[in-house]
Amino acid sequence: MSMRDLLDAQRAAFMAELPVSLDSRRDRLKRAIAMVSDNADKLCDALSEDFGHRSREQSMITDIAASVGPLKHALKHLARWAKPARKPVLFPLGLLGGRGHIEYQPKGVVGIIAPWNFPVQLVVSPLAGVFAAGNRAMVKTSEYTPVTSEVMAELAGRYFDATELAFVSGGPEAGKAFAELPFDHLLFTGATGIAKHILHAAADNLVPVTLELGGKSPVVVSRSADIAQTTERVALGKMLNAGQICLAPDYMLVPEEKEAEVVDGLVAAATRMYPTLLSNPDYTAVINDRHYERLTGWIEDARAKGAEVIAVNPANEDLGSSNSRKLPLHIIRNPTDDMTVMQEEIFGPVLPVRRYGKLEDAIGEVNRRDRPLALYYFGKDEGEKRTVLDRTISGGATINDVIFHVSQEELPFGGIGPSGMGAYHGEIGFRTFSHAKAVYSQPKLDVAGLAGLKPPYGKKTRAAIARQMK
Repeated sequence: MSMRDLLDAQRAAFMAELPVSLDSRRDRLKRAIAMVSDNADKLCDALSEDFGHRSREQSMITDIAASVGPLKHALKHLARWAKPARKPVLFPLGLLGGRGHIEYQPKGVVGIIAPWNFPVQLVVSPLAGVFAAGNRAMVKTSEYTPVTSEVMAELAGRYFDATELAFVSGGPEAGKAFAELPFDHLLFTGATGIAKHILHAAADNLVPVTLELGGKSPVVVSRSADIAQTTERVALGKMLNAGQICLAPDYMLVPEEKEAEVVDGLVAAATRMYPTLLSNPDYTAVINDRHYERLTGWIEDARAKGAEVIAVNPANEDLGSSNSRKLPLHIIRNPTDDMTVMQEEIFGPVLPVRRYGKLEDAIGEVNRRDRPLALYYFGKDEGEKRTVLDRTISGGATINDVIFHVSQEELPFGGIGPSGMGAYHGEIGFRTFSHAKAVYSQPKLDVAGLAGLKPPYGKKTRAAIARQMK
């Protein structure tokens, strides 16, 4: 069946089902939970095969549990989210019997274009909002994770009819054709450069789009920060999934007199967590040769342009000749703007550390770049924290840690400008994938006549206009 035929079949089934009952929505959420939780081992094996090696525990945390959690959250709160919301009407219509409310209707068929870095979570987590809102879904999986994509498609066929949930695979041409379909909503997670093409394709059909992108998410370290705690949490976040996370801390801004302490702390923390790398089951590989070569090329570019590069390889393993694509944490000291690591989102275990004199300098550093998906502030100074939050604009923020805001289902997840458009998760996700329909009920009284809104216009009309303009 072609992609267009699949979309037509889903839309026909959706229209035939209207109105989509809460029981039907709950059933789909429960089947999605079972699809992931009952097949966790199979999915973890597929993920590891696609990456070359991926930590099973990490996959359980970031792809399995992080998929089941949002589905269970939606199941618990669905009835409250879906309840029509009464709204006041303009005086004096409320007194005369006029009533207004908002009904949340499903949009129809939602297209999901998923990335390779979390190829289970970033498919299933959006389904929590999609199914809770009463929609059907078509998913385009990444060609970089073919094994996981195949397993996901096979599982979907066992737990869902193709008119409820269907998977599409293929390379860039398939992705282009998918983005050009007239969905009722399209969610894309991926690179900013590709997002521009997605937006263009969706525009031809006036498809509403949610873009979840990335960018250079900064870490601002205050003079009041606990450096040992800060560096451990940054190293943990940076090395999770080998830094292949849209929310990974991309670069650090540290007080000039604390820079050496910060670097030492990062080295110590990375060494504690990953004393070896090659045979360490906890450490994930870079996804493919192209990305490995990209990252090593950027490291060499920084070194050639004068940076000091510290590779945290505690056991002094010969990683280069292993063909494992295991890349240690590389700390880049004294990075300059002409280095690629300070121009592009890194998406790997490479961490530039820059010095600042005054907090104002750090804020200026953040603000002269594109607005990031996340900002991280470490420190105990409440006034300073407030200044950083007020004077910078980012998709989201975590205070005294990194990444954690994405795990909070009742907080919106999304970027701004080049880091994204729109948001989902929890109730916000339900609203994103719903249409808020305004419903107004007029009383039996001749409201137009009483208000002077019917021709022939006269004194009563002019009085009504004067009241409105007052």
